Amino acid sequence: MKTRRLSRTVLLALAALAAFAAAPARAQNREVRGEVKSPEVGLLRQVSFAQNLDAQLPLDTVLRDESGREVKIGEYFGKRPVILLFAYYECPMLCTLELNGLVRNLRVLSMSAGKEFEIVTVSIDPTETPALARVKKAGYVKKYGRPGAEEGWHFLTGDEASIRRLADTVGFKYVYDPKSRQYAHPAGLVVTTPQGRLARYIYGVDFPANNLRWSLVDASAGKIGSPVDKVLLMCFHYDPSTGRYNFAVMSAVRLLGVATLAALATFVSASFIRDRRGRRRGPAPTTDVRDDRAGSTDPGPSAPAD
Repeated sequence: MKTRRLSRTVLLALAALAAFAAAPARAQNREVRGEVKSPEVGLLRQVSFAQNLDAQLPLDTVLRDESGREVKIGEYFGKRPVILLFAYYECPMLCTLELNGLVRNLRVLSMSAGKEFEIVTVSIDPTETPALARVKKAGYVKKYGRPGAEEGWHFLTGDEASIRRLADTVGFKYVYDPKSRQYAHPAGLVVTTPQGRLARYIYGVDFPANNLRWSLVDASAGKIGSPVDKVLLMCFHYDPSTGRYNFAVMSAVRLLGVATLAALATFVSASFIRDRRGRRRGPAPTTDVRDDRAGSTDPGPSAPAD
């Protein structure tokens, strides 16, 4: 029985990953066409991750934090951009891949959770408890290894209505499979503005550090990140169909053109100033040796007599 359940879990996870390899279809929330040939495919037809960009999260949604205290999710917003991730803490595969992918790439960033941004992880399983969330938090905060991360990374649980309200706003569609006692769900995360507006979606189980960084800089309206990040954002544009930043050729060409013009203007200005200074000094004195010799009456030393 355990072997059959594990096989079903693996099949669901692999099918979900394969489905999200075609992120544009998920992003546009298109209907999956084709004949349903298995229960797993039927479940996956109910799974999607639509991009509700600029939608406002319901910040009055009540959940529970790791200590069991009731909190409004808005408590984690207001100052910094937020990485929002749906998972469930007893997930045997996909959620673990997502959380591991997130922490691996977060460790590359110079900015830190609790300082430049917040992370909110919400369990989609209403039966999970704050005690379980507390254990998960301790493990991932330790993996992350940044001072103060426990204040910036939150693992929440809640009732069915609250979880659904939040997930529906984000466009995160999931379904429970009673046979495997698992959830079929999409893979990815959302980056929001400090005010809780949905700014960027990143799909998959591995979240490239540059995508995370630029999404956070973008969502903060340039209030975090270095000047270099802001210049790079001019050369990259966010592609909603893939949830990634792609190289923007025209932006790069314009930026290179501006840099070239600036360099040319600097060169011309320097040349003009140098030429003007040279004219003020006047021509340098010169001596023409041939003319001096031509006008001289000195025959020079005479040859010795025999």
